[in-house]
Amino acid sequence: MKKNILLCSIFLVFLFGIVITTWNNKSKLESRAVLEGTIVNLESDLVTIKDNNNDMYTFKSEIDGEVGNEINLTYTGELNKNKDIQDVVVDNYTVVEIEENNDLFKDYYDLADKKLSTMSLDEKIGQILLVRYPLDNQIADLKKYNFGGFVFFSKDFKDKDSDEVKKMINDLQSNSKISLLTAVDEEGRQIVRISNNDKLVKEPFKSPRDLYKEGGFDLIKEDTINKSKVLYDLGINLNLAPVVDIATSSSDYMYDRSIGLDADDTAIFAKTVIEASKNKGVSYTLKHFPGYGSNSDTHLDTSTDTRTLEEIMEKDIVPFKVGIEAGAEAVLISHNTVKSIEDTPASLSKKVNNLLTDDLNFSGVIISDNLDMGAVAGIKDVIVKAILAGNDLIITTDYETGINDIKEALENNSLTESEIDNHARKILAWKYYKGLIIENQK
Repeated sequence: MKKNILLCSIFLVFLFGIVITTWNNKSKLESRAVLEGTIVNLESDLVTIKDNNNDMYTFKSEIDGEVGNEINLTYTGELNKNKDIQDVVVDNYTVVEIEENNDLFKDYYDLADKKLSTMSLDEKIGQILLVRYPLDNQIADLKKYNFGGFVFFSKDFKDKDSDEVKKMINDLQSNSKISLLTAVDEEGRQIVRISNNDKLVKEPFKSPRDLYKEGGFDLIKEDTINKSKVLYDLGINLNLAPVVDIATSSSDYMYDRSIGLDADDTAIFAKTVIEASKNKGVSYTLKHFPGYGSNSDTHLDTSTDTRTLEEIMEKDIVPFKVGIEAGAEAVLISHNTVKSIEDTPASLSKKVNNLLTDDLNFSGVIISDNLDMGAVAGIKDVIVKAILAGNDLIITTDYETGINDIKEALENNSLTESEIDNHARKILAWKYYKGLIIENQK
């Protein structure tokens, strides 16, 4: 009898163990999840993955892959995007190698990573800022904040001859730890920063519309080459142009700044400018993504685009797609709220960024329009929101407030240092690509 009871007890203990083990295994399986994304950084036993929402997560795990590979990673636990390193267990992963890496800067990320590893957090924050050239204390603030670059307006060149402009820019470059992006909006006719000074250029550059009427795309190509030479000789290495928005009605705000053609011909315009600008020392910027349409002036107030996504894709996106395929290095995002994509200004929208990077395969630098413009200036933590949306380079005038907001966001974990690193890395790789940084290259 006692023997039977003992055997029965042993059997029950064994059965209970099986139940507990099965339950634990079931719980583990239920807590497993899969993260799909792209590898954006690899450091020994750390891997950073950007998911389809542009959120980035760093895991402590050795991954056999390369930056740019797509990855499906299975993990146990819960992700927390406010943590620098995820407190989860990586169970397994699958890396999907990209057959052809069309990333413009693919040959320069190793150099960018080496440079990034020597930089302080303050220096990395500075790299993602393209600041409005200040009225005073330019050198002092440059040394303090380590800006990625400056954007200049007409008044910064007023009454200066070419030697004075070169000295102004050379003084900035010589006082910067890392070579600067020096930018202007030299679109032609209505928006000219340099060529409205006849000491620098005899007469203002013509608008794309006037050039096209006079000599078609051949003249636009010639104008781009000539303009690039003028800018480069003065020390300017980034033109925030061309405007590839489609505006065919004289009532459209962007009408005078556009070429005034349909989607297909505007696409040829984009391709012509980008191809003509290559190897001229000046990068050109497609704007204003995802297309300005007939919306109002975002310098003054909010502007809402109520068109369908289908209409935007079939019309406004076409010039950007063709320009990107031609090798565009930069795209500038507008502040228009495009309701069919996301109910927030495009410059603060992850979905707009995803459209650009995922649907159009853009691998270059994403630039926000100036965050001090009326459409977004009143939004709290606007610079942090712009970074979280996926912009690599932030144009701002009030950089001191912006930097303070970034640091506060880092302290309260609403922004992570890995996100700053990811954007700073892109800017550094671009500067290597452009030849602005030549150190460490064999």
